[in-house]
Amino acid sequence: MCVTQTKRTGTIWTALAHIITAVIGSGVLSLAWSISRLGWIAGPLTMLAFASVTLTSAFLLSNCYKSSDPNNGVYRNGSYLDAVQRILGKKSAWFCGIIVRINFIKLGIVYTITSAISMRAIQRSNCFHNKGHKDACKYGNTYYMIAFGTIQVVVSQIPDFRNTEWLSVIAAIMSFTYATIGSALGLAKVIENGEIKGTIGGVPTSTVVDKIWSISQALGDIAFAFPFSLIFLEIMDTLRPNPPEKVVMKKASVVAVFVTTFFYLCCGGFGYAAFGNSTPGNLLTGFGFYEPYWLIDFANACVVLHLVGGYQVFSQPLFAGIEKSIAKKFPNSAFVHGNLKQLPALRLNLMRLSLRTAYVAFTTGFAILFPYFNQVVGVAGAINFWPVVVYFPVEMYLAQKGIAPWTSKSVIFRVYSFVTLLVILFAFVGSIKGLITARFS
Repeated sequence: MCVTQTKRTGTIWTALAHIITAVIGSGVLSLAWSISRLGWIAGPLTMLAFASVTLTSAFLLSNCYKSSDPNNGVYRNGSYLDAVQRILGKKSAWFCGIIVRINFIKLGIVYTITSAISMRAIQRSNCFHNKGHKDACKYGNTYYMIAFGTIQVVVSQIPDFRNTEWLSVIAAIMSFTYATIGSALGLAKVIENGEIKGTIGGVPTSTVVDKIWSISQALGDIAFAFPFSLIFLEIMDTLRPNPPEKVVMKKASVVAVFVTTFFYLCCGGFGYAAFGNSTPGNLLTGFGFYEPYWLIDFANACVVLHLVGGYQVFSQPLFAGIEKSIAKKFPNSAFVHGNLKQLPALRLNLMRLSLRTAYVAFTTGFAILFPYFNQVVGVAGAINFWPVVVYFPVEMYLAQKGIAPWTSKSVIFRVYSFVTLLVILFAFVGSIKGLITARFS
């Protein structure tokens, strides 16, 4: 018998909203730059490859939502970490817990950086419009990062993941809007130029080594743009039991990956076709486009609004895990369990307020220290793509289905896991090198 703690009311539409909010994020803005490093053949093919890996991960995880227990019946694994612990055991869960927390934190950092860059771009866009395109219009990011952090301190007091459905719907609409505007601006630029820029080999470099490093960083950026594996089971746990959650999530995943891949190819492809070797690192803030300035302002405002929601989609599971652990250790603490009477609707207590504010302060501070968009995105994409999207889903699937070692299916999955590991290690090393170079240059 399944253990039900909260009424689940989610549908395929809310699942789609959550997935799209998670997937179409700040990574889409760097895809034109990534294609420029890989070229017209390798760039789109790499995107399709990562989309396939992401969809494979979703299908594997859909089989891990429910676990059988001889003593207690069937459990619903309401989070990624719960599934790893029940299916693979405590040792795997300990390692996975570290990876999961790193992933949530790095996304908070990247979203803080991206939102600040977009807010600054609005100010720069207006400056260029008023003073001319040759004006320096230089502004810092720090104040914008602090502003975004302040917003997140407030929004982070939303009690739990189920209460973020409305925020995900708004964020999903925003992500579609700015991805569409970025694609349209790129297409308009191509028509204005009268030619499709770019080459099969991508941006040339002075040495082969430099080309290898740029390719590895581009792989990291693309890896960051796709996965939603970490919140897959949280989303699944919000769905109504009928129709079966597994069926709904598979449909939602196929539609979401298809839609996002289409937008990614349009946004990245049109951006590269418009600017060729001069493609900016961030399509909406690199100022390949100056006019219409109001449309660029609107697109960047949509980015910020989307990232407010995206930050919460990835932070709420982290908050839930930490707060659950603290609550178990201190069952009689008024600081942990006592709600503030002044705000009963938010179920707010001092522990939640303190913990979540400290977390937002940490991600904001780290973003201020390393405000390098493409380099941070590359590292963020590579740092735990393999364990989260490939290794754990594969191992859980094999264990859940009882597939014996050295059978054909087991060997195929293990080879798939090993190949993706090599690709991600290559991306990780190159992205770390790019981040270090940017920090000390």
